[in-house]
Amino acid sequence: MAITLINPSGLPEIDAYRQVSIATGSKLVFIAGQVAWDADGVTVGEGDLAAQVERCYVNIGAALAGAGGSFDDVAKLTVHVVDWSPDKMPLLLEGMARAAATLGVTPVPPATLIGVAALDVPEHLVEVEATAVID
Repeated sequence: MAITLINPSGLPEIDAYRQVSIATGSKLVFIAGQVAWDADGVTVGEGDLAAQVERCYVNIGAALAGAGGSFDDVAKLTVHVVDWSPDKMPLLLEGMARAAATLGVTPVPPATLIGVAALDVPEHLVEVEATAVID
């Protein structure tokens, strides 16, 4: 495994992710922002932020498999949420937890959350992009 995830002393421990990702692999993989589309381009979980977060993570897992890796190789995630407000955090965390259970992943790599006005399709509530390092 090319990625080690840690929470160094002096930084707060966040349940949803680890603060630092240490990469030692040789192949750098950049995954385009994934939205809640299934393989046929149909939106999954319309109106349901948690379901869409889960699908985004599952799609990242599929992209990683295509590159010869797994979610364990993710060094960094960036999460874009439409009309973000703190009251959406429980749904975001629920979706992340469901995705982690589906993918068998824990802990989650460092992530940045960015609120956005809109995404490419009005039904999309979230988009997640990833950077991975594979041995």
